[in-house]
Amino acid sequence: MRTRWYRDPLVAFLILGALLFVIVGDLDEDAQSTIDVRSQDVARLAQQWAMQMQREPNARELQGLLDQYIKEEIYYREALRLGLDENDTIVRRRMVQKLTFLTEDLAVSDVPDQTVLKQFHLDNSDNYTEPKRYSFQHRYFSADRRDDAEQIAERAITDAAIAGDPFMLQKQYAQRSQREIGDLFGREFAAGVANLQADEQWRGPLRSAYGWHVVRVSKVLPSRMLTFDEVQDRVLADWQQTQRKLANTDYYRSLSDRYNVRMPEPTEPAP
Repeated sequence: MRTRWYRDPLVAFLILGALLFVIVGDLDEDAQSTIDVRSQDVARLAQQWAMQMQREPNARELQGLLDQYIKEEIYYREALRLGLDENDTIVRRRMVQKLTFLTEDLAVSDVPDQTVLKQFHLDNSDNYTEPKRYSFQHRYFSADRRDDAEQIAERAITDAAIAGDPFMLQKQYAQRSQREIGDLFGREFAAGVANLQADEQWRGPLRSAYGWHVVRVSKVLPSRMLTFDEVQDRVLADWQQTQRKLANTDYYRSLSDRYNVRMPEPTEPAP
């Protein structure tokens, strides 16, 4: 006697599995197709509009914002459903960036007291030390205009009547560091100025990126450490940046301990 096919336990199991698959699929589709727009979302969209446009949105404009929000949500869910976020370098980096920002924000959520900041100021005193600063005048002699610019500059040291050539930058500078002078004239010139005394005498000639100069240094301010009150805002910003780096380092260390990284076997070099 033959057993009817629909009484076969295997067939019944396959039919039941197919029904469950359809039911679960319908439930997932219903959940996927529901977009709940909360009152907080409406308030956030209106606030963002007001901050940008300097006024509250009217009913038509607010509806346009909501339509755009819903459109973006639909597109986002469809992109996830199609797996467009997989193997995408931009999406990958953006997610890493967002996790990093979240870690950093938590690290600096509390403002430290003055004692912590003052100690940070002392521990990092090199970052708040002002370098030597020089106030000087110069007379310029163009190497492009004349072949003997260096010799003329040499004579100009003792002859104030030799005025020099027109210069595209200033003829006088106040309280500039050696680095700032180097950015304007070149490192060789800046080093030469740093070796001069503030004796109000013309010295040189010094060579720059433009030609030759005779220089008179009028004042040298010594290097000094800036007080906490002078750089309090900067100390706070530096402290926060340090805490962000430490938080990211600690967070990554805690995460990496949970993963076992397996590297590929080294390949043999081709003969």
